[in-house]
Amino acid sequence: MTAPPARPPGRRPFLAGPLAHPLARRWLLASCLPVLLVLGMALTVPPAPSAATARDMPGTAGMAGMAGMPGADHPAGDSQDLAAAGLAAERNGYRLDLADPGPTAGRATDLRFTVAGPDGSPVTDFAVHQTKKLHFYAIRNDLTGFQHLHPDLAGDGTWTAALAALAPGTWRLYADFVPNTGPHAAELVLSRTVTVPGEAAPVPLPAPGDTATADGYTVTLTARPTAGAHRLTAVVSRDGRPVGDLQPYLDAYAHLSAFHEGDLAMAHLHPAGTVDGDHGGPELTFQALFPEPGNWRVFLQFRTSGQLHTVALTLRVD
Repeated sequence: MTAPPARPPGRRPFLAGPLAHPLARRWLLASCLPVLLVLGMALTVPPAPSAATARDMPGTAGMAGMAGMPGADHPAGDSQDLAAAGLAAERNGYRLDLADPGPTAGRATDLRFTVAGPDGSPVTDFAVHQTKKLHFYAIRNDLTGFQHLHPDLAGDGTWTAALAALAPGTWRLYADFVPNTGPHAAELVLSRTVTVPGEAAPVPLPAPGDTATADGYTVTLTARPTAGAHRLTAVVSRDGRPVGDLQPYLDAYAHLSAFHEGDLAMAHLHPAGTVDGDHGGPELTFQALFPEPGNWRVFLQFRTSGQLHTVALTLRVD
């Protein structure tokens, strides 16, 4: 037999010595296994989301603003999503404060409120926004009883909104304004909820549809929007014929407001185009920003022969 070749001087086999024994090799493998498992878990488990990331996770946006849930009137610092949707009482240092305890069921109310500025004092200087210094909205949590008002401002910063009688239930009140702080001041929408005492009788939300009628006028939406910025077009007709005698209303031929089913988020809908006499229509175009998908109750307001008409329909946003 031929003898195996000799090892070079100074080199030892990898498992020379005690580890060359089979039992020693098995002991080494068992002792390393827990360390390998821990390292593998550290590499595969994702880090906890930050606050900003959590706001963007499915199912989290807008939860604090759900009707009846705590946090509906929280400041904007708690969630920029709530503030952007008009569901916060405070944003950018401005705060909506109600001076009255709330309306009484079945009776008109002169509701008083103030908008406090960054210094804590009531704001008295507002920019003109769509021909008004402030737009005030009221809607019940079942999306009924819509009111769009333009309150009066006193010298001390107190606004007075002449609310028509409200039915019992939970209502959200919105103030839409632009502080007169310069040419680049941002539009702000602040809101608070009030409870009108009495037994509330919720009204089911009408099914989504593209057409609705009021005062003999029919409004048809010709686009199916998705969440985010979108162009929305409406056509006004009467007795099957296009309407072309719309009069200016708030420096446009129509005004559109929309509120989300469930949390009452408010969409920003601004008319496109210019006003030229009393012959607007039949087509109206709006730049819409729907912050989330779902059912939205849309209120289209326009004027003919000096009379204001409001047509409401339910719009499904994908």
